[in-house]
Amino acid sequence: MKKVGIIMGSDSDLPILQKTMDTLGELSVPFECHIYSAHRTPVEARDFALSAREKGFGVLIAAAGMAAHLAGAIAANTTLPVIGIPCKSSCFDGMDALLSTVMMPSGIPVATVAVNGGANAALLAAQILAVSDADLAARLDAKRAADAQKVLQKDAALQEKLNTL
Repeated sequence: MKKVGIIMGSDSDLPILQKTMDTLGELSVPFECHIYSAHRTPVEARDFALSAREKGFGVLIAAAGMAAHLAGAIAANTTLPVIGIPCKSSCFDGMDALLSTVMMPSGIPVATVAVNGGANAALLAAQILAVSDADLAARLDAKRAADAQKVLQKDAALQEKLNTL
């Protein structure tokens, strides 16, 4: 199975990417996680992107806040799918990161999930890998069914509570 590369611009993004790593772990999707900055370590970020395919990666996830150029910098140096996670910072409530991540020029696509959307980035990466992995597709189907069951259980509990009032 191909693995997922996770790159964060700063260790302050780790709480968001912990959800990414937890979700990939639940689905038994292998991953590596690194800290590379589009601005402070551009050579290392570029080298990671350039060598990702040869190192067995199938999808890359890049998370950054504020200027949020990391996903675009990674995407500029690979033809692997890149998923951007815009991270909320103390400025602009994450809107700056969202716009920096989603507004890519033609020819350099970045799939973008919600601000702080670490779990959805993992799920999208797994769905991309599952196109050619039936076992992973089955695990995704099972997760989706389990998530639906949890909602139905909560509805049943609510209905029981409301009927006792």
